[in-house]
Amino acid sequence: MMAAIVKEKGTPPVLGQFDPPVVTEGHVIVNVSATALSRVSKFRSLGMHYSSEGNFPMVAGMDGVGTLEDGTRVYFALPAWPYGSLAEQTMVSEKLLVPLPDGIDDVTAAAIANPAMSSWAALVFKAGFKPGQTVLINGATGASGSLAVQIAKGLGAKKIIVTGRNESKLQALEADKAISFDMTAENGQTSFEHALMPVFAEGVDVVLDYLWGDSAIAIMSALAKINTDRATRFVSIGTAAGQESIPLPSSILRASTIELVGSGGKSVSKADMLSAVKGVFEMAANGQLAISTTEFALEAIEAAWNAPLTPRPVIKV
Repeated sequence: MMAAIVKEKGTPPVLGQFDPPVVTEGHVIVNVSATALSRVSKFRSLGMHYSSEGNFPMVAGMDGVGTLEDGTRVYFALPAWPYGSLAEQTMVSEKLLVPLPDGIDDVTAAAIANPAMSSWAALVFKAGFKPGQTVLINGATGASGSLAVQIAKGLGAKKIIVTGRNESKLQALEADKAISFDMTAENGQTSFEHALMPVFAEGVDVVLDYLWGDSAIAIMSALAKINTDRATRFVSIGTAAGQESIPLPSSILRASTIELVGSGGKSVSKADMLSAVKGVFEMAANGQLAISTTEFALEAIEAAWNAPLTPRPVIKV
């Protein structure tokens, strides 16, 4: 079968022939129709993510959309090694399938699943979000962050604050308040911290952070300086700022009501992740979620792999 194959760790996939899967107990064969690329799916495929299998050669791609033998449309996740989602067929555990509702097409489902699922899981399962709460989304202009804004609205947030580097993109999200920052400017972290103080003084229940790095430090520093009994759950979801490690003084946590947690593949159960994606699909089918996409053929895997992640690149198989 035709597939995008990663031959060695750290090398981009190339188009080639790969033996089709032979079904084993507890698994099903999925005829793939669409697969989206995301930061995590690319790093995992390259063997550079904590959840990577680490054995090569293998087919790239960690999730997608397709049909079962009886024609049922499904979303699938984490194909059995060495198979991935960037191929004509893949093999997946029966427990890692979610049927697609009629109101969502294959391309949208493939594109929206990973970024929206991570936002939903972080908000619902890790932050314990309840309708009527206030949410701050740091890194809101990326695919996951912008979907988090839509999800928070759909789940009944009272107030949504968005932060990030691009002022015009923040304003386009139509949140209740937008705060931009420039960490490369002189005193950029301090300026951002000061801009946050009035927001936190009014109360924020949940922070969803997609950036980490200096902006995360500024957020937690501002929170620590507010005299309040109101707990704020800070959920770390990604490191899009490129800073994996930060100098976080223990005094920030000891002198505040911050509850710091992470949300990702090993901190949220697979069952909760699938529940999240089911909720995402239902919201999208009802017209409450949308995502911009760019479509590629599998034969154009090189162009797709090198394309920007916004709009979300989707490979149609």
